[in-house]
Amino acid sequence: MDQNNFFPPHDGVSLRELAVHLGAELLDDSVGDRMISSVSPVARAQEGQVCYILSRKSRQELETCKASAILCDPGLANIIPAHIAILQTKTPHSAFAMAGALLHPIAMRPSPVTSEGEGVSPAAYVDPTAKLEDGVTVEPMAVVGARAHIGSGTRIGAGSVVGADVQIGRNCSIAAGASVVAALIGNNVIIHNGARIGQDGFGFAPGPRGMLKIVQIGRVIIQDNVEIGANTTIDRGAMDDTVIGEGTKIDNQVQIAHNVRIGRHCGIASGAGIAGSTTIGNGVLIGGASGINGHISIGDGVQIAAMSGVVANVPPGVTYGGIPARPMKDFLREMAEKMTQVDDRAKRRGEKNND
Repeated sequence: MDQNNFFPPHDGVSLRELAVHLGAELLDDSVGDRMISSVSPVARAQEGQVCYILSRKSRQELETCKASAILCDPGLANIIPAHIAILQTKTPHSAFAMAGALLHPIAMRPSPVTSEGEGVSPAAYVDPTAKLEDGVTVEPMAVVGARAHIGSGTRIGAGSVVGADVQIGRNCSIAAGASVVAALIGNNVIIHNGARIGQDGFGFAPGPRGMLKIVQIGRVIIQDNVEIGANTTIDRGAMDDTVIGEGTKIDNQVQIAHNVRIGRHCGIASGAGIAGSTTIGNGVLIGGASGINGHISIGDGVQIAAMSGVVANVPPGVTYGGIPARPMKDFLREMAEKMTQVDDRAKRRGEKNND
């Protein structure tokens, strides 16, 4: 893919400087002045780019690689072609992420929509009672409600809405078209385009008069360094708060219901749905399109496979999969048994037809 105007290359960082920044070892210091300006996948990397590999499965891709440098584990250094400088590290994936952030900083957060620059756009509306610290940017058509408080370095994107009494910390990005109401947001939080934070939870009491709405008077609490994907929805609590823990990363189009409490440094992939009043521990990973039942607890360090249905409590540190979700080894064994049964039936039908 050719470079484009969306995310142009860096002016250049020497390999020696890059190695120091990443905490990697440059095996051949004679190429330390070689300049790196962007990142690339292995197969189509060109001069001036850095890439990475995680296993020997990438050996074939290395045949077409023209990168100036590659990040790899010490055990893989012997398969790297001689023309590619080696940045040796035991954590090449993390190092590559750091390299990308250094070389393409504007791609790390939602970009400004207009060229107006910093400050409050004349085409935005900020309520006179709102408090904006120095260095806040409010883009055109955004609305900041009564008594809202926004910290320095935060950007409120075009057409977004910050509701009354909302508090947003410092160095946050609220992207275009997002809405944030009934919420307290920490520092360094990224909320992508079209996300909806703090709307009603889904609470109704069925009865002879139909579905009676249950009042939702809680809040959404989002701690520091959280990232929330495009079109994700996080409902406010009914009477308690919905809480998203520090460092948690949430993909696009995830639904988090009222009173859910998510721990620190979790990862939740696209299409997942978490029903109300569920508690999720620290470091939990939830695969895409998974469904999590309400009023259950998921322990620290749990991994949930994609498209799973979790219906009951999950103990800490396990990997679950399937519908209903159970320990992964049990799920895989059952799937293997079912496939064997399918193969046996197909074989018997074939033998019968041959007769």
